[in-house]
Amino acid sequence: MLAIKNISFAYDKKEVVKEVSFIANKGEYIAVIGESGCGKSTLLEIIYGLLHIEKGEITWDDIKLLGPNYYLVPGEPFMKYLSQDFDLMPFTSAAENVGKFLPNRFPKEKKARTKELLEVVDMTDFADVKVKNLSGGQKQRVALARVLAKEPELLLLDEPFSHIDNFRKNNLRRKLFNYLREKNIGCIVATHDSTDALSFADRIVVMKEGSIVAENSPQNLYKKPPSKYVASFFGDVNEIALNKINTTENSKKTILLYPHEIKINSKATIEATVLQSYFMEGVYLIEVLFKEQILFVHHTEHLNKNTKIHLEFDSETVALRS
Repeated sequence: MLAIKNISFAYDKKEVVKEVSFIANKGEYIAVIGESGCGKSTLLEIIYGLLHIEKGEITWDDIKLLGPNYYLVPGEPFMKYLSQDFDLMPFTSAAENVGKFLPNRFPKEKKARTKELLEVVDMTDFADVKVKNLSGGQKQRVALARVLAKEPELLLLDEPFSHIDNFRKNNLRRKLFNYLREKNIGCIVATHDSTDALSFADRIVVMKEGSIVAENSPQNLYKKPPSKYVASFFGDVNEIALNKINTTENSKKTILLYPHEIKINSKATIEATVLQSYFMEGVYLIEVLFKEQILFVHHTEHLNKNTKIHLEFDSETVALRS
């Protein structure tokens, strides 16, 4: 178990990680999400031992990890870290990069292991291609395979799919995270991609300005986000005053609703005006003007600008988040 206890870190006296604490159990996948500059990449560098901390501590199975001030070579034998710069050998093949850290005294086992890992990242057809001739996405996939070569107990990944085409990304994610679960390899991923977090993570840690502002399962954070900042990582979100939905409501309290939680229903009594329609993945995102506020609503059809519509708000969801 990895335990992070009240760690802080500063660049030139400016704190970029502030009293961060959480636990990562063995085999658990934790997604660390947050806006650019929130400290999530720095957090991974601290965990791996690239940055020294003056405040707090990190332990693995109750043994304190000492960091770069104590070790000439950073890192720990039980974990691997993949940064955004890959650190590959450009003039050797993809297969040679993956097999770099595997023992040469067992050539058959090394060849089989290299082939297995290239299959995990869909790079079998490029095994003999030199890295300098690969695309950015292909290099990222080779780098993913290489950090898995010695089967670490904990894997730290910084935006691991940022260079990979969307049509290939979903299949790669499924194969990689299924492989990690089969091998019981724990994983902490710094990402801005909600699919990485919602579809695969056991737990999500949300960071803002160096601090953790939310931590829960993907389902709980999605169903009941504690703030608009948190909800925004899962897509478009509307923040609406309750008294605009319910005229008997006297407070100024607001509620968060995703576009699919607001329906266009001709029998409803709440009126709005269409501003724009955007086609996206089988549905239309309708931008509407509702009581001097812009909302986003999902609908099955394109609607023309200035069309008058009526909105229905999901009562169960309103009650849950009120």
